[in-house]
Amino acid sequence: MSKPKPQAQQSRASETRKRTRIQQEKEDLILEAALDVFANHGFRGATIDQIADQAGLSKPNLLYYFKSKETIHRQLLDRLLDNWLQPLRELKADGDPVSEIKSYIRRKLELARDYPRESRLFANEILQGAPRIDEELSDLKVLVDEKAKIIRSWSEAGYLKKFDPHHMFFAIWATTQHYADFDAQVQVVLGNVGQGDGRFEDAARFLDQLFVEGLAP
Repeated sequence: MSKPKPQAQQSRASETRKRTRIQQEKEDLILEAALDVFANHGFRGATIDQIADQAGLSKPNLLYYFKSKETIHRQLLDRLLDNWLQPLRELKADGDPVSEIKSYIRRKLELARDYPRESRLFANEILQGAPRIDEELSDLKVLVDEKAKIIRSWSEAGYLKKFDPHHMFFAIWATTQHYADFDAQVQVVLGNVGQGDGRFEDAARFLDQLFVEGLAP
């Protein structure tokens, strides 16, 4: 789904014919720091100064590698969106319906567990009306519609109840990403049980029961 970015959205390092190892390391350092800042403050609340401080760089040094806050944010979104859609791409028409849905739920939970900052970055962008990823959301619709046809075919074949697959996807996204976007709330409510990977295993078992049993004919 990745598209070639206009020149203005590329980092300065990527504009050179050959990136040096130091350029690549600096760019990665800045992106890692920016991910923290954007995940915690959102696009509007984040500043170049905050990102520079987080990266341990001076502001002029950071601006050598990235021209603006928008450039950094765009590059993070491009990386995120490709990974974010991969679990849905892997849902296969020729697989067992129940196994495919369970596997999709598991992959989404693993994303929430392993990439909580990326999840919050995406959530913040959506809450602002997705001004920087409107074209990518159109691509998302194409992919979701394609997979919805697969789900409908399973329903028509009697493997699942008849329902609108789009709402199933919305429900899976909401329940799995909750563990990343509302992590503080989850930890407070669950207490000691909410620490570590155990909560994700508990969540996987519950969501399997919720969706698989709920969708069974």
